[in-house]
Amino acid sequence: MPHERRARLALLVLALLALSAILAFMTLGARGNWGFVLPFRGKKLLGLLLVGHAVACSTVLFQTVTANRILTPAIMGFDSLFVLCSTVLMALFGSTMVAGLDPRLVFAGNVLLMVGASMALYLWLFGGEERSLHRLLLIGVVFGIFLRMLAEFVQRMLDPNEFMVLSDMLFASFGTIPATLLGIASAMVAGVTLWLMPRLSRLDVIALGRPVAVNLGIRWRAEVLAVLAAVSVLVAVSAALVGPVLFFGLIAASLAHLAVGQSAHRYLLPAASLIGVTMLVGGQTVLERVFAFNTALGIIVEFAGGITFIALLIGKGRR
Repeated sequence: MPHERRARLALLVLALLALSAILAFMTLGARGNWGFVLPFRGKKLLGLLLVGHAVACSTVLFQTVTANRILTPAIMGFDSLFVLCSTVLMALFGSTMVAGLDPRLVFAGNVLLMVGASMALYLWLFGGEERSLHRLLLIGVVFGIFLRMLAEFVQRMLDPNEFMVLSDMLFASFGTIPATLLGIASAMVAGVTLWLMPRLSRLDVIALGRPVAVNLGIRWRAEVLAVLAAVSVLVAVSAALVGPVLFFGLIAASLAHLAVGQSAHRYLLPAASLIGVTMLVGGQTVLERVFAFNTALGIIVEFAGGITFIALLIGKGRR
């Protein structure tokens, strides 16, 4: 079938691009002892792979259950919750004590809190059959705005020096992922990925909408809650590793739809993951080897993501 051949060819091209970006990241500008260079860059590479895969896949999954290709998990207030947690932590303990905390403990606390809060919201909103995703999205927007305002209120009471430290913590940084967190983050992302693999056909049915999915035998409430739980874990891991990221997943998901030309998740999820990895690894390579760290990858990614979001809105409006 032509559509199948196009999707497979797109995955092959994207895989080659991702491998090229990885090879360039690991070898360009390398001098000295390779026994030191490869493990040092390998840890940074693993962090970029985890974040690129997690953010891209979480966005595709969220767009599937919401049946909307311009939404991202950030609309549910995940990033705002992360900002509030970091702000309260800084207000209670101060920058000196926060810097001395075990990063694995902070990471686990952030992930557990974000996943717990999101699942409590999901279970409450889906407590009855009359609850809808539209209500979930509306309350998620209000929830995110409330958390953001609460975090800003606490930030106004911080010492200026501690506020500067907090601002640095909250800025998405793809080049300083703590190596001590890679083990637990890899296990969580791998667990979610393995859980998703045998459910790709169910995701295709869910994408058809609730009435069709229910008629085809899908337990809508249970399946949607399970997918949203997977989204919560992926978003929590990426936010805890690099900080809040608003529009990066939107770019990866949009380009994946354009590349494969269809909505089958056996092609869409791998394509989004490969695009996310290529963007982060390739962007970080250019940042380090061409611009010599004179700019931040997070700024470039968010700027491009904002333009993509506006373009999608304009396109939806014209249709």
